[in-house]
Amino acid sequence: MNSFSINSRKFGFSAFFLLLLLAPTGKKIEGALPIVENVETQPFFASMERLIDSMDYVGAPVKKEDLDKIKSLLKKSETKENMIKVQKILDQYCLAGVNISAESRVKVATGDAKKELMQQGWRTFLVKVHNKAEITPKLLAQSPNAGPIFIRSKGSAEPKKTLSEKDQTQRFLSIEMFNKRPMSPILSGLKLEYRIIQLYSRDAGKREAKFSFNVGQGTQDIGFRNSVSILFNCLPAVKVVLNIKDHDGEPTTASFVIRDSQQRVYPNPARRLAPDFFFHNQIYRADGEFVYLPGGSYTITTSRGPEYQVKTSTLLIPDRVSEFKADFKLERWIHPASRNWFSGDHHVHAAGCMHYQDPTQGVEPADMMKHLIGEDLNVGCVLTWGPCWYYQKKFFEGKVSSLSNPNNLMRYDVEVSGFPSGHSGHLCLLRLNEDDYPGTKRIEDWPSWTYPILKWGKEQGGVVGYSHSGWGLALPDYDQRGNRVEIGKKSIGGSIKTKAADQLPDYAMPKFDGIGANEYIVTVTKDVCDFISSVDTPSIWELNIWYHALNSGFRTRISGETDFPCIYGDRVGLGRIYVKLDSKENLTFDSWVAGLKNGRSYCGDGLSHVLDFKVNHVAVGEPGSQKKISQLNLDKPQKVKVTCDVSALLEKNVTEKTEAIRKRRLDEKPYWHIERSRIGNSRKVPVELIVNGQVVLKTEIVAD
Repeated sequence: MNSFSINSRKFGFSAFFLLLLLAPTGKKIEGALPIVENVETQPFFASMERLIDSMDYVGAPVKKEDLDKIKSLLKKSETKENMIKVQKILDQYCLAGVNISAESRVKVATGDAKKELMQQGWRTFLVKVHNKAEITPKLLAQSPNAGPIFIRSKGSAEPKKTLSEKDQTQRFLSIEMFNKRPMSPILSGLKLEYRIIQLYSRDAGKREAKFSFNVGQGTQDIGFRNSVSILFNCLPAVKVVLNIKDHDGEPTTASFVIRDSQQRVYPNPARRLAPDFFFHNQIYRADGEFVYLPGGSYTITTSRGPEYQVKTSTLLIPDRVSEFKADFKLERWIHPASRNWFSGDHHVHAAGCMHYQDPTQGVEPADMMKHLIGEDLNVGCVLTWGPCWYYQKKFFEGKVSSLSNPNNLMRYDVEVSGFPSGHSGHLCLLRLNEDDYPGTKRIEDWPSWTYPILKWGKEQGGVVGYSHSGWGLALPDYDQRGNRVEIGKKSIGGSIKTKAADQLPDYAMPKFDGIGANEYIVTVTKDVCDFISSVDTPSIWELNIWYHALNSGFRTRISGETDFPCIYGDRVGLGRIYVKLDSKENLTFDSWVAGLKNGRSYCGDGLSHVLDFKVNHVAVGEPGSQKKISQLNLDKPQKVKVTCDVSALLEKNVTEKTEAIRKRRLDEKPYWHIERSRIGNSRKVPVELIVNGQVVLKTEIVAD
């Protein structure tokens, strides 16, 4: 029997076609599947051209000798005999057959195709469907072996385990019906047609899978005839060892997005568990670590956070080898840490939101550490919060994790979210010695407002503040006449054309109805709040309340965060703060968080930087007049000298993607992206000096 496989050197990935054919109906001539004779030949031959084009598109063409035969038959008269000859050729590629009865009941039988899959790769087979009912729904394929291997977090503090070890072992498969053009997404209604199904195997070796098919709920046949069990031989993939060197030649960890010619991501996200997150395209690997890939051609996108250049390369992995080595060299465009400015994201999570609660309650510290290093965060604060609280809190140590290294520190602390005080705003509690509020055993026992929690955090030497500060502090829009109107307000004639708030400070009144810095307006007067968080909510909302507090004489600092993987799940460190340490000072968590508390910092998305900002001789976050931090006293109005080093990075050219970011409202993601500042079609951005809310000086730099 001929096999149906991909030339992976040419097409860049391994795939297979699963062919679904019906159980015994029609005239049985040869092979496992019956020949269907009573078919209109003209539409059948027309469908063959689309099928051949689709097989080429997915990178799994019919073998040349079979393709030549089919094309020859397509050129001849559209007779019943030629239609049968085409079936005989294509049936060799069928793994199973589907029969839809006149009553729309579905039966399945095993076909002739070679039962072969590829570890960590896709194989594709054809689908032969005998559609006696001549109906036009979608053909759906299902398998218990393609069931989920994780359950997304539902926010429970103590989720129950529902996935067994057997589930993890048995669920090795992913299934995709190819319903894109030139194929139709639904059945044509012709009595005979071929469909395409693609299967992915997580494992190597012998694996059995059960398949069933239907054309809608309740169409499965009875008596076990709508499913078949198939034993596969899953061929081993190539072990691709990654040689990863940093800009200075030292071994490092990097981010990799691996795609084949069909833009499919490897490893398959649906079959991932930590440290590879299913909601990411990228994976993180350290020098000498590996990934399994079928032989073929891949596009590899490599980076290590926003301070590095994003590099794209092509990787050709040979067939029939057990191991292959690939070299990668990273390049920086900026290195703030070389000038003692150290990055950090003070708000990331190991559980909740996009994480899973089963098979484990969130992910482990080693998994989070790999992501922090892979995005080159000098400091990462992993905050245990409501979801999976009782499991994750065991990782709290009151000190830096032993998994840290001299350049990348990780510490577990607390976000007060999912607690009784959540209606007043969520809190980031950093550098705690104790993670349970006095007298509490359960989340429900905690205070119902934020002041006592902030006070308790500071009393034990913590650095504390509000999370995702803009939520609840939304500012109303402007209508076409300049009036303030509710965001998204509708008029009788439809939507009012409105513009997002864009002035600081803004004197409109927020609703104070979210999970941001709601109670900050009260607690700031009690000197119990060290910072508010930014970058992960609309900048105009979070900065507005901060400016008002500053103008009232309060010195709360501002920090950058991602709230990974909740507000931003793309990667850790999309929002970050850079803290300045003394030239002779080693990076420690205590020194870094002290810089956060003193405001010796700037924050953003890592694509723009303001280093060493000074007014006269007073540097930001350092003692000035009367030894007060960031204060310069002037006895009369006078000129001052303002100095800083600034840099930014934009794409070289304007693209559809960059324009989409620039045209978004200020309250639409990504909130702080430097692309919003691009001047026209140039690569320039403005640098503005602002005094009392007004631009007093402005220059332009090339964001290269």
